[in-house]
Amino acid sequence: MSFDRRTLFTASAAAALAPALPALAQNQAQGAAAPSPATPFQAPGFYRFRLGGRVVTVVNDGFGRRPNPAQGFVRNAEPAAVEAALRGAFMPTAHLDIPYTVTVLETPQGLVLFDTGTGGQLGATAGNIPANLRAAGLAPEQVTLIVMTHFHGDHITGLTDAEGKPVFANAEIVVPEPEWAFWMDEGEASRAPEAMKGAFANVRRRFAPYQARIRRIAPGAEVAPGIRSIATFGHTPGHTSYLLADGDAQVMILGDVTNHPTFNLENPGWHLIFDMDAPMAEATRRRLFDQVATDRVRCVGYHFPFPANGHVVKEGSGYRLVPAPWSSAI
Repeated sequence: MSFDRRTLFTASAAAALAPALPALAQNQAQGAAAPSPATPFQAPGFYRFRLGGRVVTVVNDGFGRRPNPAQGFVRNAEPAAVEAALRGAFMPTAHLDIPYTVTVLETPQGLVLFDTGTGGQLGATAGNIPANLRAAGLAPEQVTLIVMTHFHGDHITGLTDAEGKPVFANAEIVVPEPEWAFWMDEGEASRAPEAMKGAFANVRRRFAPYQARIRRIAPGAEVAPGIRSIATFGHTPGHTSYLLADGDAQVMILGDVTNHPTFNLENPGWHLIFDMDAPMAEATRRRLFDQVATDRVRCVGYHFPFPANGHVVKEGSGYRLVPAPWSSAI
């Protein structure tokens, strides 16, 4: 007897299904429900890597969605160029999802947090820091030091809950002196455009419960052993990045030196709407990325796609992010 491929496949499939047929028939007879669909959530958003003998954990807070990024998001680029960049990165052109990622450094004195995220108060797609900290085995009460890059709402709103109560009861807050001076200046607040007045009010509200625990630092200051501030002005008047070091190992906490890499990492000359002094932000970006590319320093970007860290390489007239490979071990 001869078999063609279809006959052989049908016979093999029937044989494979035979043991399951009685159970299947029984389930159908009893009206067994179909398996429920999987939960729409990902696994917890945290990722660890080593910095010498220390451990760094990046924690995802979610994302903010900006509609139609080709219109107005980049001040000095044509919409067609922005759409081409998005398509080239296999991203939608109708909206831009901007990730938020907070960095945690474990130290013998407690946890050091770099920025605080949105606190779940800037939209339904963000606010995952508490849950993801717990999933990583960390807790807000373990945070003894919070180091701020700058005072935009997606970085400081997580300092307090919606009622204005402090989330990090045991933390000292480190702020860059030029950033503090700008946002706390009543003259600047009074002269601010109407659209920015809410930002000034938010700064005052979020820092108010911590007034007795705020330490201001100058550019280039050592925040704590192995943490040095780097002036990266432009995005805001006192925007500050931080170089972490342990032995020969280094990590640069960029903050908002760039937004999503598709924008002003690959296109460092693009001026985004969030940059308060765009020409200065561009000059800062080029200087810092030349440095980390030359020195091969690992970087964490607040708005990089999670797990938001890797290396920057010079490529043509711009730069390219080489994401750090995922590893199950640290």
